Amino acid sequence: MSFIRPKLWEIPQPNEVILKSVECLRETLFERLREISSRHTQIKFANSLAVEDMVITDAIVQSGVDIEIFTLETGKLNNETLALTDEIRRFYPDLTLQFYYPERESAEQYQQDFGKYAFYDSVELRRKCCFIRKIEPLNRALKGADAWLTGQRREQSVTRTELQFHEYDTSRQMDKYNPIFDWSEQDVWAYILKYGIPYNALYKQGFPSIGCEPCTRPVKAEEDIRAGRWWWENKDSKECGLHK
Repeated sequence: MSFIRPKLWEIPQPNEVILKSVECLRETLFERLREISSRHTQIKFANSLAVEDMVITDAIVQSGVDIEIFTLETGKLNNETLALTDEIRRFYPDLTLQFYYPERESAEQYQQDFGKYAFYDSVELRRKCCFIRKIEPLNRALKGADAWLTGQRREQSVTRTELQFHEYDTSRQMDKYNPIFDWSEQDVWAYILKYGIPYNALYKQGFPSIGCEPCTRPVKAEEDIRAGRWWWENKDSKECGLHK
């Protein structure tokens, strides 16, 4: 009996109309970044290494705004994701990409108390792992900042449909901006492909949304683009807590 592999998600190929609109989108993004920069003195951008965040990284570099870029190295990232950080250094030789890591003792204690794969057992334990590997390092990364940026988009998830350009992060007592909140998936890929921006090789393997290696899998062509994130959970719980 032969096994037929399901068709996986593929990188969107933007049509001519969208490709022609990219320059306008880019200019609008530059304007948004300049507007944010004019409002604040110390801004930080959390680059998750997703294509959305690569768009914003490129815009920060090309527009010349003074925004610090950092990424959270959770200790559970795919090799392809780690390889992208080397490619970023080559592509943007003048860019300093800061790395923040989980506290070693906390990560080891979690594994000792609950087990190496405890995040599969319950939403509570998964979020506890996310706190140790993502939220606590993010809080450290944002110390001293008066605003931060994300690559979130409304289209990405049922939990993000009301997303706005500007929010107030009450838990961290600072302003928060989502510069491409209103972009479509096609818009993002049109920018990436038109300007030759580096991106994670996993996108070519059916991964439209990429997180930690144990918590991410490829998705079928007809599935939601976030279906591969924490796939064992209800879709309404699929957030790590970074954006509460």
